[in-house]
Amino acid sequence: MDYRTSLIALPSTPFKLAARDPAMHNSYSGRADAQPEIDAQLKRMGDLQEKLYAERRHALLIVLQGIDAAGKDGVCWHVLKGIGPQGCHVASFKEPSAAEKAHDFLWRVHPHTPALGSVAVFNRSHYEDVLVGRVHKLVDEEVWRARYDVINDFERGLRLAGTTILKFFLYISKEEQLRRFGDRLNDPERHWKISAADYTERARWDDYMAAYDDMIVNCSTTHAPWYVIPSNHKWFRDLAISQIIANTMEDMALKPPAADVDIAEIRKLYEAEVEKAKQNGELKDKAKNSG
Repeated sequence: MDYRTSLIALPSTPFKLAARDPAMHNSYSGRADAQPEIDAQLKRMGDLQEKLYAERRHALLIVLQGIDAAGKDGVCWHVLKGIGPQGCHVASFKEPSAAEKAHDFLWRVHPHTPALGSVAVFNRSHYEDVLVGRVHKLVDEEVWRARYDVINDFERGLRLAGTTILKFFLYISKEEQLRRFGDRLNDPERHWKISAADYTERARWDDYMAAYDDMIVNCSTTHAPWYVIPSNHKWFRDLAISQIIANTMEDMALKPPAADVDIAEIRKLYEAEVEKAKQNGELKDKAKNSG
């Protein structure tokens, strides 16, 4: 199954999160069942990223959004570890600074978009400005509604410049969020993740769900669709996202660039150096020196 087909929020189509099941996990019985497939997708991601980095004709932007405890950090730790650190960076957009507030809302975002050959991950993103700004009434409705079109134009420009955009909404139930809050509370090694704001924001759950619905309906486009990832089961979240990333990179038809030197001439130089090393006793038997 290609999860790009089953988990996409189709552009220009009515959408409600309530119609999706956050606990969906297909036919897999659990992490042990899914892990071999996850590992295979992570391997594919790494192999394809090396080609993307070498070719420098494409860029990849991965956007992660979701309610508190939905698993954005978990995706960075457990899925994006398949992407090597060279040619990849992670940015997070939380409360804007005074300087950022003095500019348009996308001013702080554009410098973090990926260059050709690289991958950028937004752990929270430019969509915060149609979520938090709306729910907390930081701006008028006229302002945040107009931002949908600005975001779509921004993403269209990135796509025209060679950036493929994958947007993942990590969908968990309200009950699952509370369970995860409890897990953090009962594990001293995760106390650092606890914030009192988690509970004040939880009281706005319905407001956030309405904001997410509108975000997805208005900003799932042909050039940058939203994928709604059932995330109650962390392992299924990892499986679905890793497969979508790998399949998308596969479709880029990535190829290492041709050499910019005369390979035949370089081979002659190499063979001459090998022969010289043998004569000088510098080239040791690889079998004897392995390990």
